[in-house]
Amino acid sequence: MQPVTTTFDAIVLGGGAAGLFCAAQAGQRGKRVLVLEKAEKVGKKILISGGGRCNFTNLGAGSANYLSANPHFAKSALARYTPRDFLALVEAHGIAWHEKTLGQLFCDGSAQQVVDMLMTECAKGDVTILTSREVSEVEHREGAFIVAASGTLYGAHSLVIATGGPSIPKMGATGYAYDLARQFGLKVVEPRPALVPLTLGGEDVLFRDLSGVSAEVDASANKAIFHEAALFTHRGLSGPAILQVSSYWRHGDPVTIDFLPGRPRDWLLEAKRCAPRTQFRTLLREALPQRLADTLAERLGLDGDLGNLPDKALRAAQERLHRWTFLPNGTEGFAKAEVTAGGISTAELSSQTMETKKSPGLYAIGEAVDVTGWLGGYNFQWAWASAHACAQAL
Repeated sequence: MQPVTTTFDAIVLGGGAAGLFCAAQAGQRGKRVLVLEKAEKVGKKILISGGGRCNFTNLGAGSANYLSANPHFAKSALARYTPRDFLALVEAHGIAWHEKTLGQLFCDGSAQQVVDMLMTECAKGDVTILTSREVSEVEHREGAFIVAASGTLYGAHSLVIATGGPSIPKMGATGYAYDLARQFGLKVVEPRPALVPLTLGGEDVLFRDLSGVSAEVDASANKAIFHEAALFTHRGLSGPAILQVSSYWRHGDPVTIDFLPGRPRDWLLEAKRCAPRTQFRTLLREALPQRLADTLAERLGLDGDLGNLPDKALRAAQERLHRWTFLPNGTEGFAKAEVTAGGISTAELSSQTMETKKSPGLYAIGEAVDVTGWLGGYNFQWAWASAHACAQAL
């Protein structure tokens, strides 16, 4: 390599949520920080998040809302930088916000406000931000990290991997964080799409005809259960409930849906006793969208007045409606995944500082790490919290 052009205290690879927040915090602590971003502008994923309004945190965020090979890893960072801490920053910048369901906080205006806030915070810390910089090589020599990007060499005592995961490749997302981690001998938990629609095949293909129909359900996979809306699509299943369980789902596993959550035991038999002349299909239509009710009735093979249907058949229908099993044949992949599950192994990192144990001065934060949040602002909170933990240590 040629001589280093510019030296810094820290170089942050990636100008997303975690990278910008880490750089801003470290810069305001007096560190000379450089952010290198591959895209032509920073914060591209922030701008499309939350339907363009950025679901920037969740008031209930805690370690139980995250998946990781080590479920305890996120506790330290999340405890030291909370949703209330980030909300205070948002309010200090005069950004109006509102709470949707389940503690989810959104901008009243645009996600651009969050990007502008992060850029203002970086400016306060005199952070240098360079866009359209493709990193071609990284090496560690004589106590410094040397980064070659777009024909220029940059040096720093510390290097922060904040390049995210491969979800939403049209935004320029790649698995570069994992390549870099492996270069430095770090283990990587197999990355897979998370918060992603599931696809249906086989007998379940019939449900694709319900494309556009949604219902409030309990969806479960591998002991994880979520009460939110499920949406049928032309390829399979989506909606918040399905996106949530997709993070826990593995190929070959079933997904179980309770189409009528909260109904009392033997509610169908009770309906038969109270209103024997009610049609089974009519009863389902009262509780579910008509197209869904009709499809379920057809699949159950039940029609006619409740009074003419055997108790045994109604009990079986109850069980099926509360535990309807789908066997997805896959997901819609990283192209439609909101985040990536897996990533740089937490066993390689300090939960206090996000520094790698094998390479002092090398850090990993945000989505690049094997910590994946639920849908609803949790992944942004992990970005802020892990970035804060790292910045305090730089």
